[in-house]
Formats: sequence, C-alpha cells, structure tokens
Amino acid sequence: MTSVLPRAVEALQEARRALLTPAGVAGVAVEAAWVGLHFALYPWGLLEDRLDEASHLGVSHLSPVQRGLIVGDVEAAGTPIILIHGVIDNRSIFTLLRRALRGRGFGRTYALNYSPFTDDITDVAARLGTLIDEVCDQTGYERVHIIGHSMGGLVARYYVQRLGGDRHVHTLCTLGTPHDGTLPAKYVPWPVIRQMRKDSPLFDDLRMPAPGCRTRFVAIWSDLDQLVLPQRNARIQHPDLRARNVLIRGIGHMSLPVDRRVVNEISQVLAQLDHDGTQLESSVTSIDSTTGRAAADAPRASRRGRSAAAGA
Repeated sequence: MTSVLPRAVEALQEARRALLTPAGVAGVAVEAAWVGLHFALYPWGLLEDRLDEASHLGVSHLSPVQRGLIVGDVEAAGTPIILIHGVIDNRSIFTLLRRALRGRGFGRTYALNYSPFTDDITDVAARLGTLIDEVCDQTGYERVHIIGHSMGGLVARYYVQRLGGDRHVHTLCTLGTPHDGTLPAKYVPWPVIRQMRKDSPLFDDLRMPAPGCRTRFVAIWSDLDQLVLPQRNARIQHPDLRARNVLIRGIGHMSLPVDRRVVNEISQVLAQLDHDGTQLESSVTSIDSTTGRAAADAPRASRRGRSAAAGA
C-alpha cells in the first residue's frame, strides 16, 4: 500500500495539471456531452452485429473526396476493421467512429460485444479469434485491423501476443488502454477489473517475449484520461512489438473514440497500407520495418503540433 500511495498522488497531480488548462476544460465539457449521448445510445448497442450487415463498400453515398480511398486503394478500403469496446460498455461507444470511418471509405467494420459479468479478458480474446475467422471467411481477407477502446485493447493485444493472432491482425489501434495496468483497479474487487492491476497474471503474460510478432501497434493515449492512472500506462512499451505511442491532449477516456484528432490518426494509419503491409508513404511506420521508425515519427509529430505527439 505504501508503494501505491506515491504513485496515486503523482497520477492525480498529472491529471490536475492537464485539467487546469483551456484544452482540459474543453475536454471535460466534451466528455460530459458524449457520456450523455452515449447513455441514450447504449440500449441499441446491446444488439449483436450481423456479419451480413456490416459491410458498406458502395461509393454512391460518398462525396468525390471520400471516394478517394476506395478508388485509390481498394485493398485498404476493404480490409475488415474489428471494433472492441471496454468494460461495462457495448458497441454503441463506436457509433460516431464507425460513421467517420465509413465516411472516409473504410467499408467493412464489425463490432464484438461481450459481458464483463461472465467473461474475462482471456475468454473474450478467444471469442475475438472466432469472430476474426468468420470475418476472414466471409470477406476473403487474410488479415484484419482492430480498434480497441480501454479494456478492448487488452483483449486484442492478448489475442495477438498469446493466441497467435498476429497471423490475422495487421494493425491494432488501442484507445486509452491500460497496457501497464491502472491504479483504480487496485480498489475494485470485480474479477475482470482485477485483471487490469499492474501485478496481475495477465500482464505477466503480456510482458513475456513476443519475437517475430507481425502485428503493428498504435497506442493512442490522453493526458486527461480519468480511468487509466497514471495516464502514461496507456502506452505500449515492449521490446518485441512494433509500437508507436500517440499522445492526444485534452480529451477524456470515454471521448477518445469520438475525438476528431483520434479519428484522423486512425484513418491515416489504416489508409497508407498496400496489400503486403508495406507503406505507401514514408511518414507511416512500416509493419515490416524495425528501422527508421524514429525518422518516420518525427514529421508526423511536428504536423500534430500541440494537439498530438508521439509518446516516448
């Protein structure tokens, strides 16, 4: 307990500094507004996705600018995207993100629902593998992208690292995922929450070597995240993983999937891949390259300026 208290105080001080800024105040307002809207949408999110209704590859409803991805790179536009929500949530958290991705030409999005009352992270990871197999069979694609919010990112990461999922997952984007645990989990006795404690067996598994992992990771985190404490624990730091950490300032935990900067970051990452995983632009880190990543991140960090920067 004595070792936890200083970390808790430091985390609260970091959150306080982030909050007491114009961006922090605006972020709190956005968080409150989205939580209210999400509460209204929540009942609709309890319904399971139907695979035959999750593809929207037509271009007639898109503007000429939005058609660019489909016309310019059919492979990127058609690659299936799996969405995984966090604890005590459902697929409705992705309502606006899903629409934004479709508006940018990404035509196949699928959501995995699960119950935190009956499932733990490893169980859901196994279910994720079944869903990916079904999606690949239906679409003919061998690999998918995953976007995981909060605990959903841990589900996907466990599948990739521990269940051989790197064969099927090209890119994993996590939003506010406690990759190194979160302090609030220390005080919640719920089994699935206990798995998100820093010293849990789950993280022992995720810290194990993962040589040759083929999946590319992008961890998006916020200095205003009120559920991942300390906030920097939402970064991925593993020597065997091709990971890039992106800081988005002034946005709360629940608002990460609806923030315009987050949507733009995800869209840019997923749009710049050709069929074999190499990059169409040098500003995006190649899934097949372990060299030149710092150089590739530099121009992206400078373009994001104050709003977003690559994490250390």
